[in-house]
Parts: sequence; C-alpha cells; structure tokens
Amino acid sequence: MLDVLLTDAHVRTFDPARPWAEAVGIVGSRIAYVGTADEAPQARLVRRMDGTLVTPGIIDSHNHLLLGFDPDAASLEGAESLAEVRRRIARLADERPDLDWICAENAVYSIVENRRPNARDLDGLTDRPIFVTTYDQHSVWLNTAALSALGISAGHDIVWGNPEHDRDGNPTGWVTDFYTSAMTSAGLAALQRDIPMYSPERRYKKILGSLEMASRSGITTVIEPQVPIAEIGLFDRALREGRLSSRVIAALFHPIDAPAEFREDLRTAVNDAPTSDRLRFGPVKLYADDVIEPHTAWMLDDYANRPGHRGHPSAPVGELTKIVTELDRLGFQTHTHATGDGGIRLALDAIENAQRTNGTKDRRHGIVHVECLDPADLLRFRDLGITAAMQPRHASPDLIEGTWMDNVGEQRWDRAWRVRSLMESGAHVALSSDWQVGEMDPLVGIYSALTRAGLDGTKSWTKDEIITLDQALRGYTAEGAWAWHADDHLGVIKEGAHADIVAWSADLYALDPAGVLEQHAELTIVGGEIVHDASATSGGSRFDVAAKTLNHGRECSGHAHNQPTS
Repeated sequence: MLDVLLTDAHVRTFDPARPWAEAVGIVGSRIAYVGTADEAPQARLVRRMDGTLVTPGIIDSHNHLLLGFDPDAASLEGAESLAEVRRRIARLADERPDLDWICAENAVYSIVENRRPNARDLDGLTDRPIFVTTYDQHSVWLNTAALSALGISAGHDIVWGNPEHDRDGNPTGWVTDFYTSAMTSAGLAALQRDIPMYSPERRYKKILGSLEMASRSGITTVIEPQVPIAEIGLFDRALREGRLSSRVIAALFHPIDAPAEFREDLRTAVNDAPTSDRLRFGPVKLYADDVIEPHTAWMLDDYANRPGHRGHPSAPVGELTKIVTELDRLGFQTHTHATGDGGIRLALDAIENAQRTNGTKDRRHGIVHVECLDPADLLRFRDLGITAAMQPRHASPDLIEGTWMDNVGEQRWDRAWRVRSLMESGAHVALSSDWQVGEMDPLVGIYSALTRAGLDGTKSWTKDEIITLDQALRGYTAEGAWAWHADDHLGVIKEGAHADIVAWSADLYALDPAGVLEQHAELTIVGGEIVHDASATSGGSRFDVAAKTLNHGRECSGHAHNQPTS
C-alpha cells in the first residue's frame, strides 16, 4: 500500500520513458508509482488534484538563504525615491530606540539620479550609524555617523569592502566590492564585531525564514551559493534542530586572494561537516568579476557610458586559472560568479585549463549569472560541459533599465541573459532566483523567462531569448539536478527517485504567462514529507508576500502552452 497518492493530476515527470502521467504514489521517502489514475494502488492518504499540474520539486540553483529578510532592518524593496528611502529608515529609527545601528536592505543603485548615493543623503535621520545594503549585496551605503564609527572618515581601511572617495580624498559613504569581501573570514569577523545585522543569531533567523519561504514556493532543493567556513555551524544547527524543510547543498566561499593552504582547509571542512540527505557541503564559490550596475564587472570592451573603463577581474587572469585548476584536481566542483563578458570568458578559460591539465571530464563546473555573453563563447558551455546557472528575473526591464542597460549599451543588448540560445545550443542551463536579489517564487522567474518583461507586463525586450514553459520548468528541475550530480534521484518523477514533488494550484500549461504568475505551490513534498500544504494554511504570510510581487493591474498577452511529448 502507498503512503501518499496524488491522483487525477496532470503530471509532468521529465522522465523520457514516461513524460506524462495521471498519478504519483509515495512509499516512505521514495516514489513508488507513476502511471494512470485507474491503475494506482491504494494509499493511506489520497489527494485528488482535479487536473492541476504536478512536477518534480523545484531545484533553486542559486539562492542565498543567508540573505533572507532581517526583521530588525528596514526593507527598501520598492522604494524608488530618496525621499521614500529616508522615510522608511526614519520610521525604523523612531520605532526602535533600542537598536545601536539602523540597518536597511535592498536599496537600488538608481535611487539618486545621475550620481552615486552618498552619506549626506542619509544624514539628519538619526544620530546613530546607518548601514544600508543594495539589493544585490555588492555595495553598501553609510551615513556620516557610520563612517566615523567604522574609522573610515579617519582614513582607516575596512576589510569588507572598498570605500569610494571624492576628488578631495574624503569618503563618500559608498562602499563597493562588498559581498566578495564580506564573506571572507576577516570580513565576516569584522562585520560580526561592528554591525549587529551580521550576528550569528540574526543570520540563523534569516536562514530559517528563507527556508520557510522556499517550502511555500515549491522549492525542494536549495543551493546556498556562498557559505563562509565560519558559518557551517549555522546549517549544522538547522539540521540538528530539524529545521531543514528543503534539501540544502551549500557551496563554500573561496576568497580569491586566499593562500593555497585555504584549499586544504576547504577539504577538511567538507570532510568534517555534517551531512544527511537534507544537507551537503562541497561545491566551491569563486568570483571572476563583480557586477555590471556599479561598473565593477569585467567587460571585453569599454562600458558604454564610461569610456576607457572596462571594470576589472576579481583576480589576475593567471591566479583564477591556478585556483580553479587546483580545486578541480582536489575533486571540487566550482560555482563561479561571472557577469561581464570578460569575466565569463575568464571563467571559461580557467575551467578549460583545469580540465585539460587534470584530464577531468565530469566535474560539472558552473558559471553563475552569465549576464553579458560574447557570441564567441556561446558554444563553449556545451563543449566543456559547464552549467550556466541563470536567473530569468534579472533580465526584466523593470530591474535593469537605467543601470545595466545604460552601462552595457544597446549595441550589446543581444548578449544579455542568452537563456534560449544556450539551451538550444545543447548547454545545461539551471534556473534560479538569486534570492534575495530576486523574488524567491519560481513562478516569478518562469514568468520572466516566458516574457522577458517586467512584472507589470508592459515592456518586453530581447524577445529572441524568450523560452517555453516546458523549457523553464526543465531548467528549474531536471537541469538543476544534473548541475549538482543529482540527476539519478532528483528533478524527475519516476519510480525509485526521491519523493520531492510540487503540486501547483492550476495546470500551468493551460495558462498564459500572466496566468502563471497568479498561481502558487499548493503542496510541497520533500522526501515523502509534506512540508507545505496551502489547503491547511489559513491566509497568507509575510513569506508569501515577499516571495512574489504582483501588480494585479497589469496586462500581458500570451497563449496557453503546448504540451511536450518527451
């Protein structure tokens, strides 16, 4: 007898031997039946799905659990003017006299027109230091009190970023290269000493909040892409306390300037780290460059609006190649951040050298973001067996108009987030949210992949890279499983596979893109355990609101999606 049976469903399995089914049965932690509703065995628990879609559980291949919402910080999501930023920060300062620092999250780069934000923009709200992170975590914005408290105004360096200075040599209050520096051992230690938002307890609460949101969003496996060795214990604690509602694959962060001995430390950390079917450590996170918005990603040619400037690689070319080759030799899979076309080429060259030097063929190294891809490098992903871990939502005009678009220039827009081109070339493309940079709900990413439009549906660009619903779902399931060496038991609905399943609130294949965006995960199952059941939840929560941003007044044209046959 089955433990659980989902029946009368429209089941997309991503198993070539049986692409579609009507029912899925579970015994223990594994799938025990896939087939017709009429032939399904009896079960202790039967859920009739009334024709809604059932798929493998979502694998979010780049999701910063550690960057979840902080309840003691002001959220600047949706704040589109300096006045609104100041209002929200002032409100937190007024309501929380107990806080030594006033922290805020999710500022956008374009909040002040035609210039960088500076300390004066935040002054006059409170006598306390103010610490603001950008939505992508790559820059920090400080007020004058914070510059003083951190010693920056006195000329002291900080280990978690690079303070910008004006023409007179005075710090402006803007700090770049934050996230690449903040997650080093020295950077994290300094942040935990100085900035309350980075205390271990607040970081742990972020993990738990992110995991709850993941379960509500249909996500059954999360790849946390940047875990400092010093924070392995936070995930160990979540495992011991039974709080891992999703599987977690944690990539350990390798600072680009770390000595060779650090790679042995990584091996020791992985060997000694706790493991279970819910938690695995092992991939290694690297940076080839930074990000395009503040002109710090490495470009092959000048930025369109900064002649003579191409950004910079995170390390000299030879150094990254050396690191990747050594990690490959030690058996590590790498997950390398690269956004500019120069950074992407650097990462490709490093991986190609590692494979040639070591004779390795199936490490399944990944390059994450792949935002601006030179045409000459397109086929190299397929030829080298490299996963492109990409975020469809990042290509939405409402996020990048006025920053990314202007910096790259219209003559290079055809290089932007080439999801379809990579897929059709035969490369492996694993889709993801990049939470908290983007919304966690995979339906937001799927909508973005189907439209290349903002969430209001009013503008679409680079339409040649639009993909189908089936391609998008494959990118969030089967392709994600392949990327992380889990394709024999995750990302597929077949007998013997892990019972990681999501039942959606409608048949997504029968809807246009706007209709897809309106749906939600009805049921999320991880290893046979129901971790989210919308029918048992009265109303929504702050996690539902955070995971998906909807504009109910939008208009979006589209058509129902044809069903694939394999």
